[in-house]
Amino acid sequence: MITLITGENTFENERAVARIIADSTVVPEKVDGSELELRQLPDLLMGGTLFAAQRLVIIKTLSENKTLWNEMEQWIGRISPDVHLVVVEAKPDKRTKTYKLFQKQATVYESKLWGERDAAKAEQWTANEAKTLGFTLDKKSARALVARIGVDQWELYRALEKLTVLPDVTPAIIEETIEAHPSENVFYLFETALKGDAAKVRDMVKVLRLSEDPYRLFGLMSTQALQLATLSLANKPAADVAKELGAHPFALSKLAPYAKKYDHAKSKKLLAAFAKADEAMKTSAVDPWLAVEEALVKVCLLS
Repeated sequence: MITLITGENTFENERAVARIIADSTVVPEKVDGSELELRQLPDLLMGGTLFAAQRLVIIKTLSENKTLWNEMEQWIGRISPDVHLVVVEAKPDKRTKTYKLFQKQATVYESKLWGERDAAKAEQWTANEAKTLGFTLDKKSARALVARIGVDQWELYRALEKLTVLPDVTPAIIEETIEAHPSENVFYLFETALKGDAAKVRDMVKVLRLSEDPYRLFGLMSTQALQLATLSLANKPAADVAKELGAHPFALSKLAPYAKKYDHAKSKKLLAAFAKADEAMKTSAVDPWLAVEEALVKVCLLS
């Protein structure tokens, strides 16, 4: 039997492996495929041992070993029925003959990374995981947790583990206890500019210089600027705009009060400021942080 676990959602991949191990009656043999040698394949794939008639062999990152990955083409059809081979590959080359053979002969499990459009799924998953860990997370708290750190399942699970020791979990406690995702810090910076506090913006930029990548920060902030402009011009509830944009409703709900103050002219100036900064960061030798700061100061002047 062969199982292929593939996809970039490594959390779901590990969960899939854990389920297979839990359902098995034998001790798993875990192998690093990147260090595996050709001479070891017969021992791994050709049946039981003196100690066990059935075997569970789990090989990870085999595709990093290109010679052996290509050699597996010759072995897939020869694997003993006494061996359950589990191959775990985040990003295999789907053009190779080996991958195509695995697709034909293996049970394939493919995971997908969650994006902003999966916020509702992440919130439901978070609430369910909390139950598994022994505590209750209501809808508001689940939404607050996802809004604070995003939809990465590893980060969400680590946050849930921190929350297990608390007697009660509320959105306020989550804010106090769980470190914000960089996008949340970016929102506070953007919000400060929307309030017109140029001096505080400059102070915050000085601090962020020490730990953040300016290009990544600017990308996140540009998304928020676009969301604000869209929200101001759409004349629709924030939840509807969030659905159309594939954004988290909570994120747009925080922008909604500022969107009411933006008409077409202001929105145009807002986007122009970010477009100019983007061009400067891509085409000139200007310090990217200066371009970021200049764009934010222009936002301050629009308040």
